[in-house]
Order: sequence, then structure tokens, then C-alpha cells
Amino acid sequence: MQAKYLQIGEIVKPQGIRGEVKLRAMTSDMSRYARLETVYLMENGAYVPRRVIRGRSYDGFAFLQLEGVSDRNQAEALRGRAVYVDRAHAVELSEDENFICELEGLTAVDTQGTRIGTLREVLTPNSVCDVYVFDTDRGEMMIPALRRVVREVDVEKGIIVLDEGVLPEVAVYEDEPAERDE
Repeated sequence: MQAKYLQIGEIVKPQGIRGEVKLRAMTSDMSRYARLETVYLMENGAYVPRRVIRGRSYDGFAFLQLEGVSDRNQAEALRGRAVYVDRAHAVELSEDENFICELEGLTAVDTQGTRIGTLREVLTPNSVCDVYVFDTDRGEMMIPALRRVVREVDVEKGIIVLDEGVLPEVAVYEDEPAERDE
């Protein structure tokens, strides 16, 4: 099921003394923070809108000045909070792309329908491909997010189909020592 709100960052600390907050960015489009008009913070189990007075990005981080946050103490109170946008204001994705927050939690199955595990985390170590981290009965398994491995992603059904024929050559398990070239 598609999420109504998508996380775009996490507040890591106050920035300066006038209430600006520094975010760990969760998007590939850093310029989007300068265009934000409204973000949502979770308060008492509900998404509460906060107007963005100013947004910017620098050196891989985002910075927001939120309405009602005018000093360092108010900004400090927001430390650790997730920052969301509603789906209507999310970035456009191509047909074969998904939001990471919608992938995490999907059940991995092979092409025969046998359960492999649950997608716990998506790592983005470089621009070549993401790495999917699964919790399996055998422990943690990591695979590259390549089309020859990931055959199908169905967010609505909550599944991700992996090619079991390719897994032995690409999957890395936490209980296997890495091979060394000597």
C-alpha cells in the first residue's frame, strides 16, 4: 500500500541560534529542500503540518527554518524527529522506481513464491546501485539491487521477488567470511 506521507529527512540538530534545523537528507534531489512550502512532523501519533519559511541544502545536509521555531531551544526540542512530505508534494518517480520507505518491510520471495525474508534497509553507497539488506532465517543477507536479481517489486502486495538462481553468486550473508584475493 502506498504511504500517504514520505520521510524526506531527520532533524539531527539545531543550526545556529535563530531556530533553523539541520536534517540528514533522505532524497537524491537536494534542491527540493529550497522548494518546500510545507513539511509534516509526527506529534502524538498524527502528522502535523509545519510551514517552511526557508529551506536550503549544503554539503549533503538540508536546513529548514520552520514557522513557530525561532530560537535554538525550540529547534533543539525537534532533534531526532522525522520530517515528511505528503504524497502530493513528493518528487516524481519513473515507472520502475520506488520510494525507499515503501520498500522497507516488503516480504522477499523467490520466483516460486518461497519466503526468503524481510527487506530491512536500503543502502545507497554509490550512484551505481543500491544494496538491499534482508532479515532472513539464516541472518542478514545483502544483495545488489540489480534487475537480474530483483525480478519484481509489488508495493501493493507487499512483496519483492528475487531470482533464486542468481542469489548464490551475489548474496552476502553475515555468517559468511568475505573471500580474499591473495
